[in-house]
Amino acid sequence: MTNEPQSFQILLVPEHIENLRGASAADRALRAATVEATGETGSSGYPHYRGEGMEADIDPRTRSIEALLVDGAELDLGLTAMIAPERGGRGTSK
Repeated sequence: MTNEPQSFQILLVPEHIENLRGASAADRALRAATVEATGETGSSGYPHYRGEGMEADIDPRTRSIEALLVDGAELDLGLTAMIAPERGGRGTSK
């Protein structure tokens, strides 16, 4: 059994948004997807997660997205990917 989070929500937000001025990142996201742990290690060396058209290697300790494909392609220019803020824990444990 692993202590790593079994899922994360990835948000795609416009790159130019630096200050959300009280709005949550989820409110500004153009797309959101919940990705689930696959049990595999990605090419980046971090755990691999997949779901809702996104595949990501995520460092669960720092909550950093180390690699990302959206619908099988690299992230479009002008978009930034981020992990949704925690709600009482590290990621979501299922």
